[in-house]
Amino acid sequence: MDRKFIEESNKYLMNTYNRAPINMRKGRGLKVWDAGGREYLDFVAGIAVNCLGHCHPKVVIAIQKQAQRLLHVSNLYHIEPQTVLAKHLVENSFADKAFFCNSGAEAVEGAIKLARKYAKEHMAPEKHEIITAYGSFHGRTFAALTATGQENLQKGFEPLLPGFRHVPFNDIEALRKAVNERTCAIMLEPIQGEGGVKVPAEDYFKKVRELCDSHNILLILDEIQTGMGRTGKLFAYEHFDIKPDIMTLAKGLGGGIAIGAVLARDAIASSFQPGTHGSTFGGNPLACAAGIATIETLLEDGFILENCSRIGKYFFNKLRVLKKDFSSSIIDVRGLGLMIGLELTMPGGPIVEACVKRGILINCTSGSVLRFTPPLIVVEKEIDQLIDTLEDILERQ
Repeated sequence: MDRKFIEESNKYLMNTYNRAPINMRKGRGLKVWDAGGREYLDFVAGIAVNCLGHCHPKVVIAIQKQAQRLLHVSNLYHIEPQTVLAKHLVENSFADKAFFCNSGAEAVEGAIKLARKYAKEHMAPEKHEIITAYGSFHGRTFAALTATGQENLQKGFEPLLPGFRHVPFNDIEALRKAVNERTCAIMLEPIQGEGGVKVPAEDYFKKVRELCDSHNILLILDEIQTGMGRTGKLFAYEHFDIKPDIMTLAKGLGGGIAIGAVLARDAIASSFQPGTHGSTFGGNPLACAAGIATIETLLEDGFILENCSRIGKYFFNKLRVLKKDFSSSIIDVRGLGLMIGLELTMPGGPIVEACVKRGILINCTSGSVLRFTPPLIVVEKEIDQLIDTLEDILERQ
């Protein structure tokens, strides 16, 4: 452990994270190394960001080439990599237009603004409320935080913004009852990530889409964590045979570089005109170059999405066997593709720490749910190593 560095980090940085006492220095594929040269298998992937693994060669080369050419000019001018990335996203999704920003929270803020602007212009003046779900996580900025359905994250920041209502996730009747004359949109995650990797019923989103259509309200899908191949398809909405009106992306979009996006149908996107929304750094050449390399790799190398689906089932089945063997410790296994949660009967923090000591990085959310979001290139051998480690830790509980 690099004690001096850790002490300086704690001295100079705001105390906003419960960081593990590890100074990461290098990463390749599924592996990372700390300052002391110790190797770890990374089943967190920067919280579902490094979808192609650490320092994927195509992403690294794209960044290097772009860094030598042009870093930033602002959106006062046309930016070629931005247009190329937008084309890839549009041609492979429901959308007609894209807006680029720097993070998932910014993408959610943009989606909220777009929905309200469209509602003012095409629905009715009183339509401004957005319904979201309890257990959701949409970001840390103020509107995104208000939209988030977790009171523990909102505590201390009151009063929150008006215009948001929350209902239980995966409860279509509660959603129907919440819609009123002020509702302009429903915003949901296809799978709740920070909320404990909660997967809805198979027909839930079809019913949500029908509800939106019948009341002439917009459906916003927050695919910040589920998008970019995480569930075995490029976007999670494809599993549910529906199309949203607006979608947010970030995390895996840049393959490790910060970038966010709002995608929308043309009729809705047209509510944004010059001066209504913007971002100084959004869609800068460097981030978009990384995004192009990421999405082209996902689309051109069919192995990656296929591997995510196939290896996700392998991983899921291994965890189900673990649940059977440790039924007093494990409540549930759930997820889709390589976004999987293992709900425990005990706090997950000590399990995370025990895994770190054994050279494996995992994550805990909602207090007792171990969340696994490894790079989409993970293989059976690496999953077997994690399972063996978890088995050893649980035997010692």
